[in-house]
Amino acid sequence: MRPGVYSLGALLLSALFLVSLRGVRADADARRQSETTARAPELEYFKAINQAAPPKDPQLLFLLMAQYSNLNLQGEGAEFLAARFKEFEPRLTDTQKSLYLSATAVLRAQHASSVPLLQRIGYVNDTIAMLARAEQLSGGQLFVVNWMAGVVRSELPGIFGQSKAAEAELTWCLDNAAKAPDSGWLREVHYHLGKLALARGDRATAEAHLEKSGYTDWNRPVTMNTPFTENAATGFTFASRRISEIVPGRVYALTGFEFTEYYFVVSDDGRELFGIDAGTRPDSAKGAYEALRAQVLGLPPLRAIFITHSHWDHVGGHSYFRGLNPRPRFYARNNYEEEIARESFVAPAVFDKYFFGERFHIEHVRSFKPDVTVAARTELKVGGTRIELIPIQGGETSDGLLIYLPHQGVMFVGDFIMPYLGAPFVEEGNFQGLLDAIDIVVAENPQHLLHGHEPLTRNFNSTAILAQLKPDLVWLRGQVLSAIGRGEERGVIHQANLIPPGLIAGQPDIYLPYFIMREHVIDRLYDQNVGYWQPDMQGIDHLTSVDRASLFVDYLGVTESQLVRAVEHMAADGKYELASSLLESAGKRFAGSPSVGKAKRLVYLKLTEKHGNTDPFKFIIYSSRIREQVLPMASGK
Repeated sequence: MRPGVYSLGALLLSALFLVSLRGVRADADARRQSETTARAPELEYFKAINQAAPPKDPQLLFLLMAQYSNLNLQGEGAEFLAARFKEFEPRLTDTQKSLYLSATAVLRAQHASSVPLLQRIGYVNDTIAMLARAEQLSGGQLFVVNWMAGVVRSELPGIFGQSKAAEAELTWCLDNAAKAPDSGWLREVHYHLGKLALARGDRATAEAHLEKSGYTDWNRPVTMNTPFTENAATGFTFASRRISEIVPGRVYALTGFEFTEYYFVVSDDGRELFGIDAGTRPDSAKGAYEALRAQVLGLPPLRAIFITHSHWDHVGGHSYFRGLNPRPRFYARNNYEEEIARESFVAPAVFDKYFFGERFHIEHVRSFKPDVTVAARTELKVGGTRIELIPIQGGETSDGLLIYLPHQGVMFVGDFIMPYLGAPFVEEGNFQGLLDAIDIVVAENPQHLLHGHEPLTRNFNSTAILAQLKPDLVWLRGQVLSAIGRGEERGVIHQANLIPPGLIAGQPDIYLPYFIMREHVIDRLYDQNVGYWQPDMQGIDHLTSVDRASLFVDYLGVTESQLVRAVEHMAADGKYELASSLLESAGKRFAGSPSVGKAKRLVYLKLTEKHGNTDPFKFIIYSSRIREQVLPMASGK
């Protein structure tokens, strides 16, 4: 055999094993793609946003890329982004061009295994060239561009000779961690540096990187750049740990110490400290408070704590603070007991540990009792600081309390605009109360809006955004109620991809806030306006999961191997929710099966990946179904 022919054959054979960045391989089936996209309102929403104009916020471009990737529509996604790049190129800056090229290259790399064999080598080389051009346009200093290039190159087979370039780019990301959108992006940096070390036989370095990534093994069929973490003992956190000065020397925000945010304020006279909310557990409250005092020396004693609402994660740590000397006074709404009773005796207890960790105990919530209750708008002073306490009726709980510091331009708003309009597993939430609360906040017009959770502060950070968002939410309510009146299923309402008429043309600042709210506003309104007998026959019968398993296995004759093949097929089609439904029914009859367990892990990891930057509660639930921890990354480079 001639050497040249042999070498070409070896290259083509090796190219067969091109990985798809830990995604599920997608077949280039146009019919299947159209069926999938018709059922993916998230994808259609971000397509509509990105089709109108180059997004002001690059996150919208990458959320679209992530949707294409998660649904295994990488080929279609690469074509869509390439078309947008060609259309918008004359008005793009070099930085914007580099972002489009990087996102397109990621999708192309994932799609490479579906490219015809004889074209694949050239396709991959063109993708590598695209990454190089993106780095050139960005001046080699844009974290996201280097991150994507490093991750893609590290996953390519050795025949392409990209390992050294990948290691250099990923090492640059570690050296420039401060430029990352969030420290969560470093998780994949460590993971891929570890895989490169493993490939060259350096197991010690590989294991060190794996530990720093927060992952526990090398079997990761998904990519995680989320700031979210999930720890069985301590529960969920929304963001990496940090202490920020909102108003220098006066207002401090404590993020990532547990499920909720802590805030502390130094009074005008400098002699008193007061806090906003008490956290979820006594141990996490202690850790956060001691971290603040260690970082900010000379703080005055804590004299008061104001509770924005009496949910689990805002009062559960109260006993720690009550043990301090002097003992701070607690302020809460006069109807706080209604909320305590609802979450203590009505809410399904199974969810507590998923959200708040094994260390959480409901008794920490039940024992909460404020020293002062607030029934009407109240003004008081703590250490010379003027504080206005403003009761609200929504949107999450009926015992909401805005804490406003007018002279500092700071308003602590709790979870009044939590997208779920109350905990999803509790019958609560008041949509009209949300709209009324928006009016109150907008009228006061504080400079700083500080919410109970970091993503809320990041996405709903100004009264201008709230003012723009309100009419779109009113429009959405009208659409949902009309659909309910027509007898439409809840899923059909979601698939309609409801976008307010003027949103795309003129409201770029609320593209993401509206998207975050849309799904759960639909769910809450549907829940509150449809009885327990629903138009699609849901609720009329009383079938259990055991009955549904019997349907599949005993009557339809589904075997273990058939179940696994069906789940894998659905996963390849990006229909993870459908696969989850099947697993939650028939899968229980094969609970001890390794093959079913493997398929289940893939499905729930993909669902976790899908919601890793937009829906923290789904992230929690899906990861909990397979007891998958996403641990905080170890400190150090």
